[in-house]
Amino acid sequence: MSTSILIALVWFVAANIAGLLPSRDNHWRRAYILIATGVPILGYVTFENGPLVGLICFAAGASILRWPIVFMSRWLRAKFQRSRA
Repeated sequence: MSTSILIALVWFVAANIAGLLPSRDNHWRRAYILIATGVPILGYVTFENGPLVGLICFAAGASILRWPIVFMSRWLRAKFQRSRA
């Protein structure tokens, strides 16, 4: 198993533990930290193992951090609908 996959697995475990702990800001601060650390890890995984493994890791990370992705998609949809009108 490559080093990048091991680092990604540690990130997945840390993300799940961070989600289990109580938070006053609905975990947004932890989500920002996980995104900031996850993007370089995802790039490293993709570089070392190829785009297919990178997409699999991206899907796994997106399933963990689904609410930031949902809110970003809503924001983008609203922004593009306003620009068309």
